Amino acid sequence: MSDTHTFPPGFLWGAATSAYQIEGSPLADGAGPSNWHRFSHLPGTVANDEHGDLACDHYRRYADDVMLMQEIGLNAYRFSIAWSRIFPKGRGPINLKGLDFYRRLLDKLNEAGIAPYVTLHHWDLPLALDERGGWANRDSAYWFADYAHNLFKVMGGQVRQWTTLNEPWVMVHEGYVEGSHPPGLSSLEQARQATHNLLRGHALAVQAFRADGGEGQIGLVVNLEPKYAASESKEDQSAMARMHAWMNRQYLDPVLLGHYPEELAEIHGQGLPDFPEADLRLIQEPIDFLGINYYSRSVVRHDPGLAPFYAGRARQDQAAHTAMDWEIFPEGLKSGLLWVKHRYGEIPLYITENGAAFDDAAPVHGRVSDPDRVAYLRSHLLAAREAIAEGVNLKGYFAWSLFDNFEWAHGYSKRFGLIHVDYATQARTLKDSALFYRRIIDSHGAELYW
Repeated sequence: MSDTHTFPPGFLWGAATSAYQIEGSPLADGAGPSNWHRFSHLPGTVANDEHGDLACDHYRRYADDVMLMQEIGLNAYRFSIAWSRIFPKGRGPINLKGLDFYRRLLDKLNEAGIAPYVTLHHWDLPLALDERGGWANRDSAYWFADYAHNLFKVMGGQVRQWTTLNEPWVMVHEGYVEGSHPPGLSSLEQARQATHNLLRGHALAVQAFRADGGEGQIGLVVNLEPKYAASESKEDQSAMARMHAWMNRQYLDPVLLGHYPEELAEIHGQGLPDFPEADLRLIQEPIDFLGINYYSRSVVRHDPGLAPFYAGRARQDQAAHTAMDWEIFPEGLKSGLLWVKHRYGEIPLYITENGAAFDDAAPVHGRVSDPDRVAYLRSHLLAAREAIAEGVNLKGYFAWSLFDNFEWAHGYSKRFGLIHVDYATQARTLKDSALFYRRIIDSHGAELYW
């Protein structure tokens, strides 16, 4: 098999999860509540009024779960820390029992030869900090930096790969604009402040990592959704540019180019604040890699009734869609990776999430057939390999998700996992997609071409 049909030496094959989606036991052993714990217990906020109190019970089943990772053949695992497990009130003394859970998990991963890729913050902010204004409070950047500094000290010997934030756009857009995630607001002004403070907090955490002499690497994870205009009209083209700036460039231009996209002024109007130049210099703190989460593209049309973006989705009815009603468009992964390379330079990249929800059937005789997910993974891995062939410095791929899990406002109604979870019994079953992924890993990608 030629080198063009395999992935580069040292390429990482992983899967990803997040704390609130899989751990369960959110208040165990002295942990404090998070904003997601409170939000999911409010009637009507989550499908079927579901929550993460049990989730996948990973908090108690982590050792067996690491064995399942070994069975699939993973050599990397991306997961997040529940901030309020370590600091029940967001700040103050460390909760040693909460810390001990992660230390045990890290020991199991390292013993198994599975590299831990640790995300400091995947949406679940300590409730005590949420009640002080959350990310809209300028002090939030310092709260996050202190938290990160402490984790680097107590986990640095077990972790070499860190990411600061996961998908800051989702935290801001869903939490401060749409209101479908905590803190459940609809305030463009607070959204702007939250964006800026998230990026400040990210940069201060990177500075803390360097100051602490942290070994390894640190980066940022963003969700990239390439935008396409629904037509050649000036209105659709402008709508596409606004949404591209809002979702993609808003979180990359400041970090990698030192400025926010000028199109944001069209969205915020007179409410666009003028941030200090020192903040923008801070946000440019160099990172070691960038993580890209990719699921789909968006085709954008002008819509005068949808303020402040004046843009809407043009659904591609002729295309296949996932159970999330996301268009299956692997070409967008390749084009997105190439766009990052051409706009921002040769920064090393990881695909830190990629996957799909489908309406999987229950296991039959120990097997879960999920051909649509197998096809999705194959097509997107092929797109990733094509991007590498065109010069993208791609270092690894993390499938989303290792398990079926709590899918935020969708509750347990959407299944993304390589591993089926029976939520009533917590029984785990490797789906056909997990077995397919194992063959890809074993062949270092060559199986894609067989």
